[in-house]
Amino acid sequence: MSITQLLHIKYPIMQGAMAQIAKAPLVAAVSNAGGLGIIASGGMSAEELRAEIRKTKELTDKPFGVNLMLMMTNIAELTTVIIEEDVKVVTTGAGTPKTYMPIWKEAGIIVIPVVPSVMIARKMEQLGADAVVAEGTEAGGHVGETTTMALLPQVVDAVSIPVIAAGGIGDGRGIAAAFALGAQGVQIGTRFLATDECPVHENFKLACLKAKDRDTVVTGRRNGAPVRSIKNKMIKEYQRLEDENVDRDVLEELTLGSLRKAVQEGDTENGSVMAGQITGLINEIKPVDALIQEMMAQATTTASQLAIK
Repeated sequence: MSITQLLHIKYPIMQGAMAQIAKAPLVAAVSNAGGLGIIASGGMSAEELRAEIRKTKELTDKPFGVNLMLMMTNIAELTTVIIEEDVKVVTTGAGTPKTYMPIWKEAGIIVIPVVPSVMIARKMEQLGADAVVAEGTEAGGHVGETTTMALLPQVVDAVSIPVIAAGGIGDGRGIAAAFALGAQGVQIGTRFLATDECPVHENFKLACLKAKDRDTVVTGRRNGAPVRSIKNKMIKEYQRLEDENVDRDVLEELTLGSLRKAVQEGDTENGSVMAGQITGLINEIKPVDALIQEMMAQATTTASQLAIK
């Protein structure tokens, strides 16, 4: 079964679950345009998630999902909300879904973990995942170490369930490349930051437009929590402190509330502007529907023009 059939969507595009960003306006816009919008529940209480799900339902009658960061302590409560609100798709990260997989499957929920390695992809298939997102280190936010081009075909060869590609995909050429490597769909996050419907401060969008190919950097690898963001004053200070091997508490104090500063307040110098390496491809802000149509048209054209001899 194809991803579009499994998820009941028109196009094989999932929107990445970006914390504090992937909320009703963006999620509904992606779903209405034929993809699968995904609510990022990270940091939400059960009632906040319920409210966001209901807001999304007011804006779309198309399928959408919810992402669960499994390191959070209120996953049981969030699971109850998802089941009560009849959400049909869950993506997972930051932990194993082993404990909740039987509950989700009994509720008829499609479960799609995000994985950074072949080993974890195999484990997710054994647990009963319906598909996996193979995410390369090019992605924004929390990342693994293997690039998408290296990771994707290895995961495709290792599992029998559908594989969705993520990390470094920002246009139709990237979609075509992912399919050439065996993916059945793609998950896109960074490119959706620069859309009319994305509920971030305008300064955040402009930072994505200004960023070039080498303007993102990964911090936190030494602490086991690597995150890719656009370089700014705060990131440079973080790197300096990392080089001095300061205590983790000092680094956490520096980044406390930094995502909110960038997303809500528009402080792109002292806030965390999480974005992937494809920011250099972004040159304009446009509506989600127009973007998806453009990407799918380019993917089709790119695939038709390939002539490998």
